[in-house]
Order: sequence, then structure tokens, then C-alpha cells
Amino acid sequence: MPSRLPPVPTPPSLTGSAGDYLDAFGLLAFRPEIRNSATRRDTVFEIPEYVTIARQMAETLTGKRITQGTLGNSPHKFVWYNLQPDEFSAAVKGKVVGKAYTRGRWLFIPLDPGYVLVFGECGGKILFHKLASMLPQKYHLSLHFDDGSALSATTQMWGAMELYEKGKELERQYIKGMRTTPTEPGFTTAYLSNLMKESIASGFKTVKAILTQGQLIPGLGNAIAQDIMFKAKLHPRQPLDALQKSHIEKLHRAIIGTLQEAIRLGGRNDELDLYGSPGKYVRLMDKNAVGQPCPECAAKIEDMSYLGGTCYFCPTCQRLL
Repeated sequence: MPSRLPPVPTPPSLTGSAGDYLDAFGLLAFRPEIRNSATRRDTVFEIPEYVTIARQMAETLTGKRITQGTLGNSPHKFVWYNLQPDEFSAAVKGKVVGKAYTRGRWLFIPLDPGYVLVFGECGGKILFHKLASMLPQKYHLSLHFDDGSALSATTQMWGAMELYEKGKELERQYIKGMRTTPTEPGFTTAYLSNLMKESIASGFKTVKAILTQGQLIPGLGNAIAQDIMFKAKLHPRQPLDALQKSHIEKLHRAIIGTLQEAIRLGGRNDELDLYGSPGKYVRLMDKNAVGQPCPECAAKIEDMSYLGGTCYFCPTCQRLL
């Protein structure tokens, strides 16, 4: 069994059940303009990217004092703010950045005294700039620091960029009641087995459903789930109620092992870290694998559309049970 994931700082009070939604904000099922854009590229950060960026922020931003904060100079109707630009600017001015941490697909940056900046379910770019003059021409949030450096955030699809009085972020929908994540000690094989029973009762009855739908497992998305299913040798449409104990154990090992490797390598190679460098984790199962020989058995990798995204799988290694 792979060793546990590296520890991720998280506030101890975040426990409970997840919000009832199909994707980050329940939008893919009901808003075709978002659904169509989402199919062009996997741009939403998942656990490996958020853990990487949080650690880099903790190393680079902690202790910096904010001289100026701006809520975007490029309008985007799918970026969610909870304050007006002037309110945000006034609230962050003079604040000192604390140690960033993450949980699921949410990034928390303490701004002391008294506030927490939250990035939720985002993708795109969150970048540190040694000089504020290096800020991109368009961005959705920026912070200037007293040493002349800056931070910018730009999303390509959707996401929350919100500032809360400390403690009130815990009441935000999708943070409040978030389920146990794979980076936490409580994510055991027994927990996963019980979660499957809940998942089936809630209508999420297949392997891909439990990995990607409703944030039953917070922080996982369609991209990393493809490799998890391949390593577990489970078909995306595999019914959960047909899985034996050995299958559940193998799926648990695949979740932990895949995330562990992706975190160690700084995230996926099609996403950027805080310094603008791509991660080094290359997915086994993605669009580039289609038609290529399976690394295990040499059968040709296939793709199919299922549950709001494309699945990539080996028809031999990942047979339906």
C-alpha cells in the first residue's frame, strides 16, 4: 500500500457532508454556455495543483504586507466575487499574508488581522510576480505587496474569488459540510466502502460517478480520475454494487497513490504552478492516449463521453465486472 499523502495544513473544524451538486456550482448540467466551454480543455485545478500552489504560497507569500488589492480589470460573468471592488480594496489594504492552506478544490489565504481570501473551484492561472510591473494585462484579482512583488489570478472558465471575515468562510456553500478528502487521515478503505453505499443510495452508482460527481470525494475531477480508474483496473461505467472488498481496496490504493505521485511532481503537466511552471505529472489516460497501446497490455486505448466529460480507458484492462 502506498504511504499516506504528504500532510496538508487544514483547519480542524471543517467536517461533515458535502453540498448536493453535480459539479462545482451545479452549472454543467444546467448552463450550456459553461458546459460547452468546459469541454474545450481541462482547466479546473484538482488536489495536486491546489496543494502545490498552497505550499508555494506558504513559502513565498507568508509575511508580505498588501499595499493594494484589485478585483479584476477584465470582466468575466462566471467569476464569483462577494464584495464590490472598493470594498475589497479597502479590506485587504495593510493586511499581512498568513500561511496558505487547501482543502478539496478550495484554497485559503489568511490575511491578518481578521480576513481569509478564498479561491474556490478555479482553474487558469494563479501567479506570483517578483515585480508588480510583470502583472498580466488582464486578470480577475491582483494583490500588490510592500516589497514590490504581486499576485494575480485569472480564470479561464469559472471560479470563486472571495474575501471573508475570518471564520465566516466556513459557512460558505460547498465549504460548509465538505466531506473527508483524500489528503486527510480519515480517508481510509473503510470510509471509501461506506461512501460507496451512500453514493449508490444517492443515485451515483458507478465508479466514475463516485470519483467525479457531487464532490463525494472533494478535490477529484475528471482529469485525475482517468488515471485512478486505469490503475484500479475499473471501467468508468462499472456499477459500484458489483465491487468486492478487493476491488475497493485497489481503488483506494489507486486514489492515494495517484494523488501522491501527482503532488510529488507538482501537479499535472497541462497546469501551471505559482511561478508559471507546468507540473511534471503526465497522465496515462488522456486524449493523447487514444488509439495508442495500453502500457499494461498493448490493447488500443479508447474514449467515450460519460457523465459530463470524456473518459479514456483500456477495453481489456478495464473490463466491466
